[in-house]
Amino acid sequence: MSVVSAIRVRPRSVAVITVASVAGLMMFLWPLLLAPDQDTTRVDPPFFFLLLLPLIVGVVVAELTEGGMDSKALAMLGVLTAINAAMRALGAGTAGIELVFFLLILAGRVFGAGFGFVLGCTSLFASALITSGVGPWMPFQMLASAWIGMGAGMLPRRFTGKAEIAVLVVYGIVISYLYGLLMNMSSWPFLLGVEVPGHEGGLSFVPGAPLWDNLHRFGIYTLLTSTAGWDTGRAITNSIALVALGPAILATLRRAARRARYVDPVPDSPLGAETR
Repeated sequence: MSVVSAIRVRPRSVAVITVASVAGLMMFLWPLLLAPDQDTTRVDPPFFFLLLLPLIVGVVVAELTEGGMDSKALAMLGVLTAINAAMRALGAGTAGIELVFFLLILAGRVFGAGFGFVLGCTSLFASALITSGVGPWMPFQMLASAWIGMGAGMLPRRFTGKAEIAVLVVYGIVISYLYGLLMNMSSWPFLLGVEVPGHEGGLSFVPGAPLWDNLHRFGIYTLLTSTAGWDTGRAITNSIALVALGPAILATLRRAARRARYVDPVPDSPLGAETR
């Protein structure tokens, strides 16, 4: 089994991804981290996150592609990005039908974590342009999708055949719900409003309230608006696509990887994945 990666992931790249992921996670979870003063009469969401997150995503993509992506990897990235963007436009999330994630999972699995991270960003960016879905939510979608592609590239390599498909299906189900949770958390205070502490907020975010209380409100909110419907539909779509198309697409992508002869990853890099 040859060990190759479509994007060379250097130790510095690993450090950049780690820092960016921690910062990005804080931006998703900011409602749970906010602790206003007791005499606060108004709480505004930290809108600077909407400006900072695209910069973080851009820095990571630039770091990964600087000297670590050759023309063959760039061509593969362009082809898969175009396919993903077109497939997402077909369903656009209607009733939970999301066709972008299963190919992202397969590409991350074959071409490595670094390639999966970049593909997650470019796929969601391109699809947003096609579907006129550009908005403050887009950087969050790009980062969450980048994590999905990166995670697929970091899955254990010992699984092959039907066992590999089973692992990918389980991963696809898990990320379907995690993606919904993260996106709901990022938009929860904006959609329902921010309640001032001491007032009855229903399912709204209440700054300064105990963590469990806000988690309880959010849990009910996401269950009613997303988990039972959209996220479950996304999980079913991923599972069917991975079972029906996964083996053939994996074989095709691995054949392309062998013929392209991508560069070897940096030794001992935790994000340096292998393909066959």
